[in-house]
Amino acid sequence: MPLRLRLALFGVAVVALTLLLFGSLLYVLVARSVNTNQDDALRTRAREAAATLSSAQDLTPRSPIARADLRSSTDVFVEVFDPSWTVIYSTAELNGAPPMPSLRLKDAAPVAPVGTFDTDNGFRYFAMPFARGFVVTGQSTRVPQSNLSGIVGFLVISGVPTLLAALAASWLVAGRALRPLKSVAIAAEDIGRTRDFGRRLPASRSRDEVAVLSASFNGMLSRLQETFESQRRFVADASHELRTPLATIQGNAGLLAHGPPIAEPVRRAAATDIAEESQRMSRLVDRMLTLARADSGMRLELAPVDLRAVVLDVTRQAAAVHPERTFDVRLVDVSVAGDEDALRQLLWIVLDNALRYSRSKITVDLEVDSGWASLMVGDDGPGIAAEERERIFQRFYRSDASRTGQGAGLGLSIALWITEQHRGRIIAGQSKAGGAGLYVDLPLLRPS
Repeated sequence: MPLRLRLALFGVAVVALTLLLFGSLLYVLVARSVNTNQDDALRTRAREAAATLSSAQDLTPRSPIARADLRSSTDVFVEVFDPSWTVIYSTAELNGAPPMPSLRLKDAAPVAPVGTFDTDNGFRYFAMPFARGFVVTGQSTRVPQSNLSGIVGFLVISGVPTLLAALAASWLVAGRALRPLKSVAIAAEDIGRTRDFGRRLPASRSRDEVAVLSASFNGMLSRLQETFESQRRFVADASHELRTPLATIQGNAGLLAHGPPIAEPVRRAAATDIAEESQRMSRLVDRMLTLARADSGMRLELAPVDLRAVVLDVTRQAAAVHPERTFDVRLVDVSVAGDEDALRQLLWIVLDNALRYSRSKITVDLEVDSGWASLMVGDDGPGIAAEERERIFQRFYRSDASRTGQGAGLGLSIALWITEQHRGRIIAGQSKAGGAGLYVDLPLLRPS
């Protein structure tokens, strides 16, 4: 069932329930009022007749000029009885004879000086004593029933057009309310079909839920567009980065396999190029897999780690691999909650970045600052321009000054992800020697 129809039917159901409650309350109130009015009329007529009879001199039985036939008449009738309940006077007849009150009324009337009521054979009676007998007034019970039937008919006749009007109004209001949602659905279908993530819904002037939905939908489109563009750049840059080592490997492999006889130094150089480019491709693929796992939502398992020991071990290995560089290392004892393998990868990335652009000296500082373990890895190279210090953490980004290097521009993206997994932060700045400096802050391990 369409949502618009469900909303319209719900609106009609609410109106119908309201009419039912209102009609029931009105019926109860009118029923009480009608019965009360009938009893008041019977009581008033009986008291008037009793007052008249009390001043009369003669109570000889006699007949009225024309008695009302109670089979069709609904008027109030009056009857006068002597103390033995013999009819003296009656203004109505039923089947040719004056109507006689029930035995219950006859028994109750003498002991009820203010009068008493009874309903019998479709008539409502009121009896009260007076000095020389009893006065009885009555009326058909069809009178209140007729009045109540009129109320019910009025409620039914007025309720039908009210429900129809409520259905029409609910249908129109639901259509107007759902129109923006239909626009959102159409836009989403078009965007999914055309992949036009730059398209946006028009901004709404109102501040209702539909406006919030449109704003949220536009925000989602912006994030989808950023993700789509990022993935497209990622694929393009990855293809570009893989193309160069593949071309080198294919060229040298073809030379060795199918080329003319070559000298031993040339053959060794070709084999060396193949090995180096293969290692470069392996590192690139490993880093791309790391970023793919990061994009899939992989979370690192954190445990207590002696950060000083990790930094000292990685720095020692880097110094052994690069004896031409001088390492200035100053460390303090500090522990963090982290993944040791990921922290080692982070340290190798920032050290590799410093080694690539340093002239002769690498600085590694580890200290404690306001609840943070602060690591700084700096070099004495050309440094990083201020406008590029945020962009270097983007995937495949490399500044113009470093285009000639061997890096693919993925390392610092991985370093950023590892730092965020440790609830830390990493920023690029300037080292004490004037070159580039990478600052990593990790929260200290909380004591148990």
